[in-house]
Amino acid sequence: MANTHPGTSRSEHPVAYLTDVEGIWEKLASFCQDNPHVHLDTEGRLVVRPGATFIYGGDAVDRGPDGLRVVRTLLEARQRQPSQVVLLAGNRDINKLRLPRELNGHPLPKTPADMRAAPRPVLLRWIFDNTMGARGAFEFRRAELERTGGPVSEEDVVDSFLGDVLPGGPLRDYLSVCQLAYRTGNTLFVHGGVHERSLGVVPTGEHVEGVDAWVEALNRWYSEQLAAFREERLEPDGTPAWEPLIAYQAPTPGERINLGSVVYGRMADTRNHPGLPSPALIAALARSGIHRVVVGHTPSGDCPSVLREDSFELILADNSYGRVEGASRLFLGDDSVYVEGQVKLDDGRLERLRFQLALGDTSVPIGRQLLDTGQLVKGPLESGDWLLFRALPQFRVEQLPVAPSALEGRALGPPRAEAPRQV
Repeated sequence: MANTHPGTSRSEHPVAYLTDVEGIWEKLASFCQDNPHVHLDTEGRLVVRPGATFIYGGDAVDRGPDGLRVVRTLLEARQRQPSQVVLLAGNRDINKLRLPRELNGHPLPKTPADMRAAPRPVLLRWIFDNTMGARGAFEFRRAELERTGGPVSEEDVVDSFLGDVLPGGPLRDYLSVCQLAYRTGNTLFVHGGVHERSLGVVPTGEHVEGVDAWVEALNRWYSEQLAAFREERLEPDGTPAWEPLIAYQAPTPGERINLGSVVYGRMADTRNHPGLPSPALIAALARSGIHRVVVGHTPSGDCPSVLREDSFELILADNSYGRVEGASRLFLGDDSVYVEGQVKLDDGRLERLRFQLALGDTSVPIGRQLLDTGQLVKGPLESGDWLLFRALPQFRVEQLPVAPSALEGRALGPPRAEAPRQV
């Protein structure tokens, strides 16, 4: 059985990772509670202990009534501890750069005619519901403004969202200290995913060899795009000079994914069932010393999904649509990963999952997939059972306990991003 103590492995600089809070303060607060690496002090500031790094994987807003609080807390931590706090930009964060133009006479071409002439609050609700996957964001912001004593008319809510990305706005400042990719040791962090069409590619069309050079070029391009937004630069045809960033953080037109983007790529199939990259991509990453990729963006049940093949790991840590309210915990060193979280099983029981796993350890079935059912072995429950996970149609998930004896003799293999077979 994997070690169940939250040690930091041999790495001298452990990483505490959280992603996709999406405006829900309870997720950030529960992550920090009794956390050996990150805590909230008496003033509500996020503090990273000496020697540790906190990485936030993106998507700070949209689906809860604390978006401003979350953004300001993460931003303040980054400004106070810049060498220990890394912020990745998610699609829910970047897409708010669309609002100043769309609410001021330049709606998307697909915006219905009646919406184009609608009052700003009506148009903003339509934008959230139909083009940002942020149903309820308008009312969440109104609730946050009311709770903090701000004006709460419908026009005030619109002005608040616009103020987020105007000079001095919290989301504008937040995005300015974010990046698209980050590498530490043998681990690469991006919000969405890495694919053959995105690795080494910068949206300018430039191809860069080596992960480090690519990460640097990608983050430089991101900074240049934000500069174009701040300066309100337009191309000769009148389109925004930052339009490439808007396209990069969105699905490819007509699809639900963007394989050329580290922000909107997914390491999963069409049902969100997680899968490892291709062997060729794993080999390409290994040539740059990358043996682990960590992503958010794609919901993966109540706790992170660790997928493994030989000396490579993929971790999907977005639990935003989980059945439990709090956040799971993910701590990383070069040679091990620690996972802890509460899980609500299909029968309604709450269980705790906890393990520490050495990179390349083949003695346990964690991160392998049952070949007959497509179920992923997520890890050990405190009851002694293993947790099996599978994504189902209509974005439902299956979380089942199974006795260790039930896995004996069954074929296990590396999880691939293909539709699992049904039983």
